[in-house]
Amino acid sequence: MAPGGLFSTSAVAVVVSLAVHVALNSPIQPVPSPPPPAARYTANNLLQGLEKLGEGRLREPEDVYVDAAAGGTVYTATRDGWLQRMHPNGSWEHWRFVGGTGLLGIAPSADGSMLVCDADKGLLKVEEGRVTILASTVEGSTIRFADAAIEASDGTVYFSDASTRFGFDWWFLGYLEARRTGRLLKYDPRTGRASVSLDNLAFANGVALPRDETFVIVCESAGYRCLKLWLKGDKTGQTETFVDLPGSPDNIRRAPDGSFGIALIQLRSPWLDLVTRWTFTKRVVAAFPPLLDRIKATAKGAMVAHVSEDGEIIRVLDDSEGKVINFITSVTEFGGDLYLGSLATNFVGRLSLAKLPRVQEAVSS
Repeated sequence: MAPGGLFSTSAVAVVVSLAVHVALNSPIQPVPSPPPPAARYTANNLLQGLEKLGEGRLREPEDVYVDAAAGGTVYTATRDGWLQRMHPNGSWEHWRFVGGTGLLGIAPSADGSMLVCDADKGLLKVEEGRVTILASTVEGSTIRFADAAIEASDGTVYFSDASTRFGFDWWFLGYLEARRTGRLLKYDPRTGRASVSLDNLAFANGVALPRDETFVIVCESAGYRCLKLWLKGDKTGQTETFVDLPGSPDNIRRAPDGSFGIALIQLRSPWLDLVTRWTFTKRVVAAFPPLLDRIKATAKGAMVAHVSEDGEIIRVLDDSEGKVINFITSVTEFGGDLYLGSLATNFVGRLSLAKLPRVQEAVSS
């Protein structure tokens, strides 16, 4: 056989082998990803001025809640299965042990307990000496990826199920696949049952309520936006966009003045943009776990957005290259400070708002 023919045969064999491997081993059934945000902003790196709280003792503190009634006690959930808290004097305590590695969103309940989204078990209620699973299924289906929760004044709990196909350990596959399998769920304490309020969401994540509770907000990480579902008034049951964002929204929390802080995951890089451009490249990368990890690691940076009650972006803060903090997943305002959670750190960040420039340009076209 001529050298050229041998090369051609070998090339065909490699292509066929690759195709077979991808067909047999790719765990995703991807659809086209939504276009990335068109908005641009000027990097300010203001997040680099943060203080690191609990550094070294906190394993990937994904969400942060600050209890104003307790003088600013800081709560977070870590990968070692603990709910930990920092007292106003700065001392840390292992507060409640839940177990597992999937503790994500935390929110207070009016009865003094803590609501916890365990990605693997569902919606939990954590009290002294007892952990109760409030909801692990909804309308006959398993809650695969409980992510964030908020309790309304009547005791109803709204919480998200990020994906019906992939759990927390494989969240990036769900993001890459881009299928709208996320859900906003509602737990009714009177019946002890959960129901689906919204489905077909692009990786459902953070959940929040405005002061008047006329609607509930749910973040779509893979859709670069937050939606609001009207709960009261003439628009009850209708859904509309609350805000389009320059990143992938994770957790959202209401600030003392009624505005909202939104953590924005930075899942952009030249390599990631290339991979997500076509469904075939998504399938190829997903079929090779080491390659998947390397592509995911190319995304660097941290960002938070301050958004008004009406859904207008007031300002954006960032650490554009993730030099001090990377992959921020939650932002909470209390006492003139921002408290920042992240799945890529061993600390909770605290940033003084008083040290920031008074006027920040948010996002420009």
